[in-house]
Amino acid sequence: MEQIYFAGGCLWGVQEFMKHLPGVIATEAGRANGTTDTTQGEYDGYAECVLVQFDAEAVTVKQLMAYFFEIIDPYSLNKQGEDVGLKYRTGVYSSDSLHLAQAREYIDSRKDKPRIVVEVMPLTNYVKSDEEHQDRLSRFPNDYCHLPLGLLHKYKKPN
Repeated sequence: MEQIYFAGGCLWGVQEFMKHLPGVIATEAGRANGTTDTTQGEYDGYAECVLVQFDAEAVTVKQLMAYFFEIIDPYSLNKQGEDVGLKYRTGVYSSDSLHLAQAREYIDSRKDKPRIVVEVMPLTNYVKSDEEHQDRLSRFPNDYCHLPLGLLHKYKKPN
């Protein structure tokens, strides 16, 4: 099992989408690349993100990137939907340099590459979000989400 972190605006929708993808084993809502070790108070440079644990034999990082690009606006700096600010930036983070290289290769392969503002960086730290943020849209499907509902359920696995 491998893991990678995706920041795509509000983490509720990103987690709800990613957890249903082929090859994804588990997800967790959190914060990446900030300057503290707590979720209490300010975001301190963090990006809202989702830890994605996946089976590399079932799905590649490039495939996960393609799925991720279905739900984000890769040209929007620090804004997704109505969510605005540094904590809502788009990014891909990992402790595995191969994952980062594959994410960059995916972006480099796109014709719109010069306009893309998705950061691809080593994971410097990660803090799990409080339980109230875990699987939020599964528990409260009418909560705000910047993703269209059709996208949220596009790859939903049967129960």
